[in-house]
Amino acid sequence: MKKNTLKKEALQYHAEGRPGKIEVIPTKATANQRDLSLAYSPGVAEPCLAIEKTPSDVYKYTAKGNLVAVISNGTAVLGLGDIGAAAGKPVMEGKGLLFKIYADIDCFDLELDTKDVDEFVRTVKILEPTFGGINLEDISAPECFEIEERLKKELNIPVMHDDQHGTAIISGAALLNALEIVGKDISKAKIVVNGAGASAISCTRIYVSLGAKKENIFMYDSKGLIHGDRDNLNGKKPEFINNNVPADTSLTQILEGADVFIGLSRGNILSQEMVKGMAADPIIFAMANPTPEISYEDAKAAREDCIMATGRSDYPNQVNNVLGFPFIFRGALDVRATEINEAMKLGAVYALAELAKKPVPDIVNLAYGNANLKFGKNYIIPKPVDPRLISTVAPAVAKAAMESGIAENPIKNWEAYESQLEQRLGHDHALSKVIETKARQEIKKVVFSDAQNLSVLKAAQVVLEEKIAQPILLGNREKIEKLISEYSLNLQSIQILDPKIQTSEAEKNTFESYANLYYEKRKRKGITIAEAWDTMRSRNYFGAMMVETGDADAMIGGLSKKYSSTVRPAIEVVGAKPGVKKVASIHILMTRNGPLFLGDTTVNHDLTSEDIAGITELVAEEVKRFNIQPKIALVTYSNFGSVPNGESAVLMRKATAILHERHPDWIVDGEMQAHLAIDPEQLKSFYPFSKLAGHRANTLIFPNLSSANIAYNLLSQASDMEMMGPIMLGLNKPIHVLQLGASVRQIVDMVGVAAIHAQD
Repeated sequence: MKKNTLKKEALQYHAEGRPGKIEVIPTKATANQRDLSLAYSPGVAEPCLAIEKTPSDVYKYTAKGNLVAVISNGTAVLGLGDIGAAAGKPVMEGKGLLFKIYADIDCFDLELDTKDVDEFVRTVKILEPTFGGINLEDISAPECFEIEERLKKELNIPVMHDDQHGTAIISGAALLNALEIVGKDISKAKIVVNGAGASAISCTRIYVSLGAKKENIFMYDSKGLIHGDRDNLNGKKPEFINNNVPADTSLTQILEGADVFIGLSRGNILSQEMVKGMAADPIIFAMANPTPEISYEDAKAAREDCIMATGRSDYPNQVNNVLGFPFIFRGALDVRATEINEAMKLGAVYALAELAKKPVPDIVNLAYGNANLKFGKNYIIPKPVDPRLISTVAPAVAKAAMESGIAENPIKNWEAYESQLEQRLGHDHALSKVIETKARQEIKKVVFSDAQNLSVLKAAQVVLEEKIAQPILLGNREKIEKLISEYSLNLQSIQILDPKIQTSEAEKNTFESYANLYYEKRKRKGITIAEAWDTMRSRNYFGAMMVETGDADAMIGGLSKKYSSTVRPAIEVVGAKPGVKKVASIHILMTRNGPLFLGDTTVNHDLTSEDIAGITELVAEEVKRFNIQPKIALVTYSNFGSVPNGESAVLMRKATAILHERHPDWIVDGEMQAHLAIDPEQLKSFYPFSKLAGHRANTLIFPNLSSANIAYNLLSQASDMEMMGPIMLGLNKPIHVLQLGASVRQIVDMVGVAAIHAQD
């Protein structure tokens, strides 16, 4: 992404709608005066008095037990340096957002306008009654060491400086696994660390805790080797003095025969010649961001036998702090740990290392192009989309806290605890990220038939820059180029086609072949050759024909025209898959319990029971495409015959019978009311015979277009849930129709879906 484009997009992202990235949402009813009298005066006095009598009841009656403060003074922000407390606030809000989406931990970000260590420590200390934990962030060294050490001593809640310990924990797990793969003993490994800041010191400390020997560790800062002959070693650097080689030993010299290179410095300082001098099966962790100490391609070209890790998501083995801090704090909060100690950090290290050795869930493989990931040189640490992280790392941290004797609320039922962790986020909460990650594995050409729309062009830029697909733009070339120029979009290299104006001989030949092919398809449907040529000037017909002929792999349209204006060309040109009687559609709602699939939301009006059964089969196939087991409810106003002769009830009852006969092993049932479908306990209590009893439905099938359309619009707007769709089902090739007013984010998601369909 060009710098000026990134700047504009980032500023717009943070400013649009409600400024910033976080908000506070009430967790209790506030509907009437009685609710308010319980929430505040006079009822609030009762929990206050209870806490005064029993201070630990603050965890029972307030949000303290799930509340972390992200605190910084802005002296070492990302790659920006000392930019000040206020300027660092967007980063701290972002950290709070990650806590929430990965571990369901609430956060307040606090930016302290001070560089005085005493003032910083005192401020945080007097805030202790508010929070269950403290995440220190972006504080410069060496002050960050003193601040964390003092707060850990003076506070009775968990404190962790993630810049120090996050990378240490993740890279520690990666190092253990890398050494195991190449058959090397950590106690004998020669380790070179380039960088001597807070993160490098913490990483090296944890490697020592894992068994590395200090005499085998050679740490470098910008002035050279950390050596006893130097008189300019500040902070914690003297901890890793190594006098086993001369003080003037260069990085190139020390790397001769080295087993491990740890880079926490700056980009492009490690050459291929340096890598060639390392020992057999070298381990290279080049973690400078965004530019590693050596690129993945250069390292592999120099030493094909190396194990390479970076901080980047576009290469194997990403060392990403999000694998650690959300789940470390989750475990610490859940047992009410009084600190985060070495045992808890090591518990996280070993849990991450072991998780990488286990069979990878289908949803993770799906995200990486059905890659069949398995433990080895290109998979030494779990992926951030792995849904098992919360139920693996958090319990390991909690157990370590209990075994260390610092847990004030020990867990007694581990099975119930792990189940509770999974329910916090839903097993499939990362569906949108999974879709886009999978789309990147095989870039497909997606034609945008509404390219004269600014939102579509912005989405095309995101799709191009994020490598989700290769866009092709349809529309008036002059109008599109004007929008691109006016809004400084980075789309100058993208193909633009105008079905109404062919400027080259090749374009004229293409248009002619499309028109003739359409005529052949529709000549027995009353279409003349002249009408075929005229029809092909429509962007939706032209785009559909691009997909049909293979000039594009998928099409996205419908943002600026009636829904039928895109669906009709798709059906006429591409047609339905063999055996499909009714093309249908679904919307996906992103709920706290995972995605909820709704069908058929936009296409079919009058349906028979056989039609509904067929549509259900299409929807089930799509749900499985995302490696999710369909749990299907056919919903209406009746429960299993409670309204014997109601038209919709009978319709859904018969459709259910058809599905039970065709698919006896499916988790599908009906007819039932919608609230029972998503309440497994009630369904099991009232209708224990149901195939859905004990399951929460993730797929709802409606009796008609009206009810389905009302449901998805109402749910998405009233509950403010993210929505994806409509996704067209049953077409021979992928063509999808955008919803009126779709946001850039929704368009990008739909392109991801279209790309996955094209891959399949």
